[in-house]
Amino acid sequence: MPYVVTRSCCADASCVLACPVNCIHPAPGEPGFGTTEMLYVDPRTCVDCGACTTACPVDALKPHTALGEAELPFLELNASYYKENAHADRAPMYVVPRQRRLPIGELNVAVVGAGPAGLFAADELLRHSGVRVTVYDRLPTPYGLARAGVAPDHQDTKLVTELFGAIESQAAFSYRLGVEVGTDVTHADLLREHHAVIYAVGAATDRRLGIEGEDLVGSVSATDFVAWYNGHPDHAHDDHDLGSERAVVIGNGNVALDVARILTADPDALARTDISDRALAALRAGRIREVVLLGRRGPAQAAFTVPELLALSALKDVDVCVEGWPADLAADATEKTRLMAELAARTPVEGRRRIVLRFLTAPVRIVGDGSVRALDVTSTTLGTDGDGTVRARPTGDIRTLETGLVLRSVGYRARPVPGLPFDEDTATVPHESGRVEPGVYVAGWIKRGPTGFIGTNKTCAHETVESLLDDFAAGRLTRPVSTAGTPGKALGLDAWRAIDREERATGEAQGRPRVKLTDTESLHRAAARAVPAVRG
Repeated sequence: MPYVVTRSCCADASCVLACPVNCIHPAPGEPGFGTTEMLYVDPRTCVDCGACTTACPVDALKPHTALGEAELPFLELNASYYKENAHADRAPMYVVPRQRRLPIGELNVAVVGAGPAGLFAADELLRHSGVRVTVYDRLPTPYGLARAGVAPDHQDTKLVTELFGAIESQAAFSYRLGVEVGTDVTHADLLREHHAVIYAVGAATDRRLGIEGEDLVGSVSATDFVAWYNGHPDHAHDDHDLGSERAVVIGNGNVALDVARILTADPDALARTDISDRALAALRAGRIREVVLLGRRGPAQAAFTVPELLALSALKDVDVCVEGWPADLAADATEKTRLMAELAARTPVEGRRRIVLRFLTAPVRIVGDGSVRALDVTSTTLGTDGDGTVRARPTGDIRTLETGLVLRSVGYRARPVPGLPFDEDTATVPHESGRVEPGVYVAGWIKRGPTGFIGTNKTCAHETVESLLDDFAAGRLTRPVSTAGTPGKALGLDAWRAIDREERATGEAQGRPRVKLTDTESLHRAAARAVPAVRG
């Protein structure tokens, strides 16, 4: 009875360390780790001990006999990985990092950003005695995209926040939430108060299309739309007109699939999640019956992952259709194209809502008088550059899709960090192994760009922390000369726990995991009911 890795895999390698027979790959240090879509269990060598399930922070590992109907394809997906990646030597390549002997005295580090990258960085630091970590975030709540980016119908993925709760419970950890670096405190302030600063601020904005009509009402960033239905304080009170029967999403990554699923989901099912109440009411009143996802290139170049495509194909009450299938594309070329070939062969059911994956199509202009009423698109053909990159070239054949909502989902982009250098082309802070200069470091998307998965941040943070500790051991860090203290409005761990308790309690009364507080005032009112914890 082999165990199976399923869709919610965060790829943080906790299961790899727990496995006594080294049957989960790719492991840290092996080719593909940090870039593969998920980890995989080798069914030939799994001994059915279940150790991996205890270690997994997102409940992604299950015995094959416990798989639901929608999860059964993951059994073959796990096995097929080993047909091309045998790992015949079975030799573990991951070694638990040794605890360093740090110079005598306390090391104080500020981490800016309380998302996965920042909290994994804090965890790496706190593995060493004598280190204190203070995590700053401009929001009154932590966890970044794990709270405000993961789709509400993916509650299993959000289980990673339980791991973050364990990290923040360590005695040498503290929060300063609701504090914006650059406004409430400066980069110079942080350097005066700490030996070092790690910026893990993510990529908060989206890439633009650069086409006519992009600023019309009804033309929306998927980044902002996701924040809206997840109750992010910056966007929870936005208004989106869902009165048209068709929405168009430009892009076909995992975020695009998330948006399509939410727009076509049964509102009664969403009502059992932590979706924003305001968004749920809008979806109940909405009229959208079809969501079209546009991809400039072909199915083989689709940006979404196989696990997310499997989840999409398992939807019961929504048809998933594929359009723009190149005649010369071998359906069995990859697992992804094989799955899409199966979807393309399905017969739609009359009256169902539809998600359409339309390939070889590019946006030309958004049409409307004040607000969106249509999107002009052109077909594309594929060509290969000298470096082997597949490019889409417009044909000039224009068609019009009537729609009242256009969502651009073509990638995240980071903002410059005050006081740090910034590469406009890559939208990252230049660094060497996470080191900007001794005392200043980066981790996560501001370091490597918006790539990878939740678990990718763990190895990324490890590299950055190693650079920081090297500098501390070599005497390159400047001792703090100021203890300016916490800005007056800052919220600590006790305040966050009070918010968390109130959200969970309200959710429990409604049969939901939580009901999010979505404005700063209500968050601060809940925080004011904090009971200081006693640390032993």
